[in-house]
Amino acid sequence: MAGEFDLIRRHFARATPATTLGPGDDCALLTPSPGQTLAVTTDMLVAGVHFAPDADPEGLGWKTLAVNVSDLAAMGAKPRWALLAGALPNADDDWIGAFARGFFACAARYQLDLVGGDTTRGPLTLSVTAIGELPAGLALRRDGAREGDDLWISGTPGLAALALAARQGRTTLPATLRSACDTALDTPTPRVELGLALREEHLAHAAIDVSDGLLADLTHILVRSALAAEVDLGELAPAPEGVASALWHDCLLAGGDDYELLFTAPSAHRQAIAALAKRLALPLTRCGRLHAGTPGALSVRNRNGDPLTLTRRGYDHFG
Repeated sequence: MAGEFDLIRRHFARATPATTLGPGDDCALLTPSPGQTLAVTTDMLVAGVHFAPDADPEGLGWKTLAVNVSDLAAMGAKPRWALLAGALPNADDDWIGAFARGFFACAARYQLDLVGGDTTRGPLTLSVTAIGELPAGLALRRDGAREGDDLWISGTPGLAALALAARQGRTTLPATLRSACDTALDTPTPRVELGLALREEHLAHAAIDVSDGLLADLTHILVRSALAAEVDLGELAPAPEGVASALWHDCLLAGGDDYELLFTAPSAHRQAIAALAKRLALPLTRCGRLHAGTPGALSVRNRNGDPLTLTRRGYDHFG
């Protein structure tokens, strides 16, 4: 059986051209670009909690890095480096090789160097620390939203949660829709280009990536910015054919795992954001408005304009 360092050498030793000193020493040495601030994030994925124990390892490799890159995108940061730590139940060479292929495919797509990490034996757990950079003082922070801002969401939130519902037997989906939902759940697309554009073109005041649910993550912005909001469900995607409205509303508003960007912007930027959507070939939907009120308070209006009763806002690991 291959040893720890042999596994690392064969599957994870890659060139690190953007790094002063990469893997192989006690620490990596990183040099930010002149005038840049570092943005640092970490996320953990645990088998049986965040993914099925029999999940495709190549897709899991992509997602393990992608969910961290999504955090960088939400701040308007350019991805630069990553560290990977994993607990593995055994040294399955085929599994590790497939995982590494997916991980490095994501790293290549977003131009990150893997600069270090750690492995140990244990229940399957994967943790990444991702590091990006951006000009000092220009991050898209959660506390930057302003009264009167429009609320926007990228892509089509709800598909990832709908895939999970199908896997749990709570709904049946036609093949084409099932494929789109599975892709959204298993290999999400971090919206790096969007985050960079929102920051570079000064279009947004605040942003967050949707990991725990649209309403739950919106609440973080509202609390940090001391504002309230109203969400217009009628502006968001309607329930796909054959999917119960109640299930779709739950997936859309509280399902999470979308890794789309939810951001706030002044109404004067509507045309510029529409132009950005066209340039990126990415739907950007205006779906609400922020206003003065109890910090974190929010309401949702259905397609008829009536208040929607909320049963939950999103996922809570300890809720």
